[in-house]
Amino acid sequence: MENYQKELEKIIVEAKRAGKRPTLLLHGCCAPCSSHSLEYLSQYFDITLFFYNPNITPREEYILRRDEAMRLTKELEVSFPVSFLEGEYDDRLFFEAVKGLERCKEGGERCKKCFELRLFETARMAKQMGFDYFSTTLTISPLKNAELLNNTGKTASDETGVAWLPSDLKKKNGYLRSIELSKKHNLYRQNYCGCIFSKTNNQ
Repeated sequence: MENYQKELEKIIVEAKRAGKRPTLLLHGCCAPCSSHSLEYLSQYFDITLFFYNPNITPREEYILRRDEAMRLTKELEVSFPVSFLEGEYDDRLFFEAVKGLERCKEGGERCKKCFELRLFETARMAKQMGFDYFSTTLTISPLKNAELLNNTGKTASDETGVAWLPSDLKKKNGYLRSIELSKKHNLYRQNYCGCIFSKTNNQ
């Protein structure tokens, strides 16, 4: 498997050498995963956190996670300010994308379709708004497949022409740091990914 964290660090070094701070549309899945991701990446990129998660149900759960992510962007001590952008919430898009895959185990084909839905929309939004890069906070989770996420991002990049920022943010104690920051800011930590099928299938 490729070392996505090393790829990210190479891009950072090249940008610093050129005296640039590229713009980054960073898909955020939740506040805890966004915490270290923003703390780390804001040193090198001008970031807008893009909260696009039609997979989250029920709506009350979505609103809770959205509000926590928004609060984090205001409270987190970062090198440079982070903007917040909410995508459209329409859970019908998710249910349509994963139709027939409702009973799949978490980490399987249903998750792949969910990643595609969210990352392709992030790429389209990045292109529309003129960002240099797009990426996701999802790679900080030890429960998410970094290779699959990066491959999905690269495919979305190929289709839109916007550069994908590779990452494996759990590396170098990134996940542990996210836990520390979650405690410090008293962030809501959900007990399921957001997809109602992952919640019911694991009960």
